[in-house]
Amino acid sequence: MNYPESVQFLYSLGNELKTVKLGLQRIQAVLDALGNPERRMRIVHVAGTNGKGSTCAMIEAAMRAAGRRTGLFTSPHLVEPAERIQIGGAPVSRADFSRAFDAVHAAVDALIERGAIDGHTSYFETITAMGFWLFREAAIEWLVLEVGLGGRLDATNCVTPELCVITPVDFDHEQYLGGTLESIAFEKAGILKAGVPAVIAPQHAEAMAVIEARARELGVEPWRAAEWTVRDLEMNARGCRYRAENAEGALEVRCPLAGEHQVQNSLTAALALSRLGVDLAGMSDAVWPGRLERVSEQPEVILDGAHNPAGARALAAYIKRFYGGRRVRMIYGTMRDKAIEEIAEVLLPLAQDLVLTAPDSPRALRPAVIRDFLDRPGARIAENVAQAIEMMQPAQENDVLFITGSLFLVGEARALLVK
Repeated sequence: MNYPESVQFLYSLGNELKTVKLGLQRIQAVLDALGNPERRMRIVHVAGTNGKGSTCAMIEAAMRAAGRRTGLFTSPHLVEPAERIQIGGAPVSRADFSRAFDAVHAAVDALIERGAIDGHTSYFETITAMGFWLFREAAIEWLVLEVGLGGRLDATNCVTPELCVITPVDFDHEQYLGGTLESIAFEKAGILKAGVPAVIAPQHAEAMAVIEARARELGVEPWRAAEWTVRDLEMNARGCRYRAENAEGALEVRCPLAGEHQVQNSLTAALALSRLGVDLAGMSDAVWPGRLERVSEQPEVILDGAHNPAGARALAAYIKRFYGGRRVRMIYGTMRDKAIEEIAEVLLPLAQDLVLTAPDSPRALRPAVIRDFLDRPGARIAENVAQAIEMMQPAQENDVLFITGSLFLVGEARALLVK
C-alpha cells in the first residue's frame, strides 16, 4: 500500500483508545513472525502519566549528540502517524512507513490465516511492530521507547531494556488503568524487569509505594530523582538550567523545554543518561512539539496539549509565572473522556479572552457543553480550530495566545501554523 492507504487502514482499525487491546500475546506473535526485530537494539523503556514524551525526547537528543545512532518511538502523533517513528531525530519517510506497514500487515494476515492470533492487531500494536521493523532496518544502536497506555500490558512491554524509567504517575485513562493512583502505578510499574536498572521520577506517596514494592519484588534498586537536590535554578519562559546534587555527586543540567514541570522531567532524563554513561550536554538540543511550543513570536502563540488535570495544572502554573502581566487569550477544545471539570476550573479562568472549539474527532466534547459548565456566557464558540484562530485576529502587542486541550486539537493548530 502507499502511504495514504496504509494510514487509512490503520485508522480503519478503530479509535486508538476505544479499540485498545491490552495484552502481549498478539504483539509478541507478530514480532516472532518478523524475526524479533526488538532484540536487535538496546532500549530505554519509559512509562508514566506525565512527562514521558519530553523525557524521551531529552534522552534521545543527548544520545544522538553523543554519537549514538538513535531511534525514538512516541505517541500520539500531532499531525501524521509517521511522526511516531523517528530515526536520527527525524520522522521516517512516508515510503518507509508504507514498507513497514506492508511487512507487518502481511505477517498479521499469515498469523490470522493459521489461527495463531484471534484477529488483526490494533492500531497501536500494528504501529509498534512497524517501529521495531524500521529500527532494525536502519540498524539503530539505541531506541528510546515510550509506553502507549499503562505499561504492564502495553504493546511496548515485550522488550528487555537496558534501563527502565517511570515519570510522574497521575490520573488519566482511569477506565483502563483503574480509578486510584495505586492501581495506575501498578500498571506503570509493570515495565520493571529483574536485573534491569530503573530511574524513578518524584511521585505521589501512594504511587511511589507501589512502584518501590514492585522494584523490591524484582530485586531492583532504583535511582530516585527525589533524592537529588536542585540548586542554582535559573528559569525563564523558554527553559531552565540548574545543578543537581546528592551524596554521590553533582550534575549540571540545561533543559530547553519550557515549564516548571520540566525541571523534574529533565532531572529524570539526566539521571537516566548518567546511569548509561552518556554526556548530558546534548539534552539542550531536545525539542518536543505541541508542549509549551512557541510557534509565533509576534503575535506570541504557544501550543500545549494540557489534556489531563496534571497537564492543566502545569500550564496554569506556567501562565501565572511568566505571563501574569499579559493579556492571556486561549483557544480550548477537548475530548469527552477527559476530566473537564478539574481542567476547566484550574486553567480556563486564566484566559481574559476564551474561544471554545472542538478537535475533528467523534470523541470531541461540544464547545457549548464546556461553556454551559463554565457558566461563562462571554466565551465564544468556533466550529473548528481554523475558525478559532481567525476569531483571535487581530492581536494586540501585549497579547499571548495559548491553544490547548486535546493533543488532536494542538496537532490541527500546528498543521495550520507551522510550515
